[in-house]
Amino acid sequence: MPGLIIAAAIAALLAVLAIRAALFRPPEGESRAVQPVEADGEAAALHLLQMIRKRTVWSREEQEIETGEFLAFMEMLPMLYPETHRVLQRETVNTYALLYRWKGSGHGAPAVLMAHYDVVAADEAGWRHAPFAGEIEDGVIWGRGALDTKVTLAGILEAVERLIKEGYTPERDIYLSFTNNEESAGESTPAIVELFRSRGITPSIVVDEGGAVVGGLFPGVKSPVAVVGVAEKGISDLMISVESEGGHAATPPRDMATVRLARAIVAIDRHPFRAHLPKPTIEMLETLGRHAPFAYRLVFANLWLFRPLLLLAFTKAGGEMNAMTHTTVAVTMLEGSPGANVLASRARAVTNIRIGIGGSVQGVTAHIARAVRRTGAAVTDIYSTEPSPVSDTGCEAFAMLRRVIAETFPGAVISPYVMLGGSDSRHFAGMSPFVYRFSPLELTKEERESMHNVNEAVPVAKLKKCVEFYIRLIRSL
Repeated sequence: MPGLIIAAAIAALLAVLAIRAALFRPPEGESRAVQPVEADGEAAALHLLQMIRKRTVWSREEQEIETGEFLAFMEMLPMLYPETHRVLQRETVNTYALLYRWKGSGHGAPAVLMAHYDVVAADEAGWRHAPFAGEIEDGVIWGRGALDTKVTLAGILEAVERLIKEGYTPERDIYLSFTNNEESAGESTPAIVELFRSRGITPSIVVDEGGAVVGGLFPGVKSPVAVVGVAEKGISDLMISVESEGGHAATPPRDMATVRLARAIVAIDRHPFRAHLPKPTIEMLETLGRHAPFAYRLVFANLWLFRPLLLLAFTKAGGEMNAMTHTTVAVTMLEGSPGANVLASRARAVTNIRIGIGGSVQGVTAHIARAVRRTGAAVTDIYSTEPSPVSDTGCEAFAMLRRVIAETFPGAVISPYVMLGGSDSRHFAGMSPFVYRFSPLELTKEERESMHNVNEAVPVAKLKKCVEFYIRLIRSL
């Protein structure tokens, strides 16, 4: 009898799981007419090429910055977009950042569209076309910034220029925030945010770089997925250092600084942060799971039961899957002795920690300090930012953004997610719950991997669709 009861209970549980999975389907889409939008992709491409040719590489070391390139970029924009600069008010912030105001006809809370025009450094080794030559081959634009993020800056300005020529005036103010030092976590966007605060301006929506439209993102989901960042991880760069007496390498002591540093690194690796599923990741799994085959829907419709198994699977998968559910630690910079036959009197390593939603700088610092305690290593904070607040996905601002994405990229599954990298928009997240990170580009795996790498490029056709997205977005604000 006990066996029959157990069997019946298992059968009932399986039936419940199956029913939940069967009901776990995508909601019926809203039927609405989509207005066609046409952009001039060839003209946009020529403008983007000129932007790429400006070597706007920012650095934390002032002497390494070619300020003339930044000034030339700023001076070039009025020539590329004369109507925009005739109608919009433009001011400089922190010397090289640009803030535009497109005055609306009404009095609603304004919108902010963001991009940055600084890029990471690049030498010519390994590039098919020189990174700052700005060249087109077979309908593809090559060069540093083609994706990150001169492309979205061009997309925004092309859309504004086109709409002004059509006689369009927005209902609410629209601000364009183009900064010069995002890649080095500089002070330009914080200065713009402080300017907003001093003027009593609270945005109704902020849209910055972030997720894109990608394929093969989720097991079993055949449709492309448009991921919209509703939060981003924090960053903590911690210096792990060990000191000891130096000397000649011919007579090494038993516990050298480099050995103790190695033990500290191994200790950090052996004490990973616990896996967890923050709210945006659960929302993403529920969204994408509805578009997956039945076996996957069975799991994602019943996270209350399968969560531990799912966390284990993501951990074992590594890479992006692991990063979605963990605070991650990467040991990046190592420093020891200056000579082959010299003992290091000080050995150092830098850990780049991406702090998951719900974590904190204080928490990760304490975790690392506990891990290396027995090695005697010191832990020093070099640079840290907290994880951003999570933006609202149940509001009209997000619903509007979803509609614009659906109109521009029909057939794409639209999902919130936690952005694994950082963006300037995190500074706005403290003053508005409506900050979204989305780059309106359909990107292949190779294109995504070219950012901060060699052969960064974007097809003209994808740039054209980027412009069309911003035209639709501006009309919907």
